[in-house]
Amino acid sequence: MSDQGDPLARIAVALERLISPPPAVVDWRTAPAYVWDGAARSVAAIVAPPLHLLQGIEAQKALVTANVARLAAGHAAHDMLLWGSRGMGKSALLRASVAATQDAQPGQLALIQVAPEALSSLAALFTALRGVERRFLVFIDDLGFEEGDSSGPRALRSWLEGGVEARPANVRLAVTSNRRAIVPRHLSEQDDPINPRDAVDDRLALADRFGLSIGFHNCTQDDYLAIIAGYCDRLDLAWDQGEALEWSKRRGARSGRVAWQFVTELAGRAGKVL
Repeated sequence: MSDQGDPLARIAVALERLISPPPAVVDWRTAPAYVWDGAARSVAAIVAPPLHLLQGIEAQKALVTANVARLAAGHAAHDMLLWGSRGMGKSALLRASVAATQDAQPGQLALIQVAPEALSSLAALFTALRGVERRFLVFIDDLGFEEGDSSGPRALRSWLEGGVEARPANVRLAVTSNRRAIVPRHLSEQDDPINPRDAVDDRLALADRFGLSIGFHNCTQDDYLAIIAGYCDRLDLAWDQGEALEWSKRRGARSGRVAWQFVTELAGRAGKVL
């Protein structure tokens, strides 16, 4: 019988093969964007529509782009809460604003999107970013808290209001939510006052913690058609206004998302790749 070597050594070698290699060290100074899920990974490019194609949200666009540009330049800038109707471009506007600012001020700003399950590890992210010679917009998309969750809102307030684990000076938060107060819907909410301060426990009414709280509302018919026209002009697609309106009626809404879905349908019929 041949010598199989030291059993303990063979076991050690086998265990080493099972252990995942340590995550690669991320260079926070180079990539345009990152994803944080408890660890960081870089993203080669930000996918976003050009700013001029985001129609029907001109006031919101002006506020967000100006604030992002200030952050990139190292000037005083706000944390942002973008709230309101689904499909009206909250996330797209944030990505497009960062991409446009990166074109204007190369290398100064990066976008970091935080995975929903990684919210509790934001303090570790802030530690990693503190002292980096670059500015960062930390993006939390479609934020909401389960009923009865008090630790999440408390942590968010602490990060915004200067707690011991608050975000560093080179970081600002951008949060999107379908509701201003970032709370779950209740069956009785139709009887509640509109003002969330009157209807929601203070620990959940977080809008006042953001320097900019920007509402998004369902677009008008004219805005909906203007969105489609902008995309179709850029993509050289023929379209019919009546069909576009019928498309929105079948979906029960007019929004930037519904407009883009109609454009996708047109592009598919024309054999084009978006």
